[in-house]
Amino acid sequence: MTINIQYIHMSTSEAMNEHVTTKLNKLALKYDWIISAEVIFETIKNEKEEGKICKIELSAPGPRIFASSQERTYELAVKNTINDLDIQLKKRKHTFVNS
Repeated sequence: MTINIQYIHMSTSEAMNEHVTTKLNKLALKYDWIISAEVIFETIKNEKEEGKICKIELSAPGPRIFASSQERTYELAVKNTINDLDIQLKKRKHTFVNS
């Protein structure tokens, strides 16, 4: 799986790169038909509490799968976004099996 990570309104972070790559690789082990992932980290300047956004779009057979989350930390945003993707991937896998 190819992973492309972008940072908007913030500097790049090796720690976040490693964190999100580890999480996505676990997802790829579970669903081996994922082709690639586009990850975007963004900061909203005016938000004091929950201005950390993580958006992930996965390429897989069928329509693209997208999830995003806005939290107080990037780690929590990644966790919630990956959980949302996992739910969507389970549904997609279920349609593969039943078709």
